[in-house]
Amino acid sequence: MLRIAVPNKGMLAATANDMLVEAGYRGRRDDRELTAVDPANEVEFFYIRPRDIATYVGEGVLDAGITGRDMLLDSDSPAQEIRSLDFGGSTFRFAGPVGEYTDVSQLNGKRVATSYTGLLGHFFEDHGIDAELVKLDGAVESSIQLGVADAIADVVSTGNTLRRAGLEIFGPVILDSTAILISTPEKVGGAEKLIKRLEGVLVARQYSIMDYDIPASKLDAAMAVTPGFQSPTVSALHDPEWLAVRALVPQRDLNAVMDKLSAIGAKAILVTALQAARM
Repeated sequence: MLRIAVPNKGMLAATANDMLVEAGYRGRRDDRELTAVDPANEVEFFYIRPRDIATYVGEGVLDAGITGRDMLLDSDSPAQEIRSLDFGGSTFRFAGPVGEYTDVSQLNGKRVATSYTGLLGHFFEDHGIDAELVKLDGAVESSIQLGVADAIADVVSTGNTLRRAGLEIFGPVILDSTAILISTPEKVGGAEKLIKRLEGVLVARQYSIMDYDIPASKLDAAMAVTPGFQSPTVSALHDPEWLAVRALVPQRDLNAVMDKLSAIGAKAILVTALQAARM
């Protein structure tokens, strides 16, 4: 039975659970559940603190897990990123009092508070910066005002929390993070079905099916607008001067594609959402 780690709380938890349900697995039905068995799919889920997931997977205790890229890299776990899951995006940035810092080189000899000492330590080593790391769990925005740090490094979504604390972002992006599926080389083979199912969910979220009728004389122009995933499906209609076309279209482009098809002469343009897919 495949053993999968899933975030038990935080910004990744709800979306990870929804994604697994869309992939055909049993979802978490109670926030107090620590484990859940899905015998139909031969899977057991373990609901774990997101920061600990990379450790459990890296040690081989669990076969695969969903966590953040930032947490994997901070852990120094031997677990590896299998693929991005395209949710929970954030950036890891430096911040300090307004107007005090413009470049990371100014952090030499300074105290930098963070919850990600492993990740930040590697960054400082790679950039030749000699700074003192102050490890804090949870919010670090108050550390400067309380006198335990000169600057901070933290996960940033909108930056509103930093601004309210009188801080501003400076320096380069340390890391662009997102939710990822992780495993180890020894275990990843057993997670192949899970990987395929999650990839199917990602495709279903990114594409829709578009059907339309097009004059046969305009087919080439229409196919240039809707090339499909590999190639569109073209079917004959009762009227020999018309053809029916079906193609996958990126959801972000749906309305623009419909505009172009209409201008070419397409009729009966219909869009259908995907529930799941295998590509």
